[in-house]
Amino acid sequence: QVQLVESGGGLVQAGGSLRLSCSASGLTFSRYNMGWFRQAPGKEREFVAGINPSGAITNYADSVKGRFTISRDNARNTMYLQMGSLKPEDTAVYYCATRRRLIGEYDYWGQGTQVTVSS
Repeated sequence: QVQLVESGGGLVQAGGSLRLSCSASGLTFSRYNMGWFRQAPGKEREFVAGINPSGAITNYADSVKGRFTISRDNARNTMYLQMGSLKPEDTAVYYCATRRRLIGEYDYWGQGTQVTVSS
């Protein structure tokens, strides 16, 4: 079955950087759109960034544009989120997700990794 496993979360000071990874198995990774989402305590889950199967097309939430970069390595079945200039409001559980279709709901989700940014 499809499995997504996030890693790379942790505690970082404001202004710092982290790189999250999402390792995928059970699917032909290079055919799937991928995305990062996050959910802060007491808030709804929100979209962070997305990337198409080839990696040529990416999109970002306005709140992270210019600070975060999404990428993927299809040979390694892995997606990344490079996060820079981190702010306390970036504190959340970060999830990776995948879908076969270009638009619509995501089909599979990881278990999440905690990112905490201290001020």
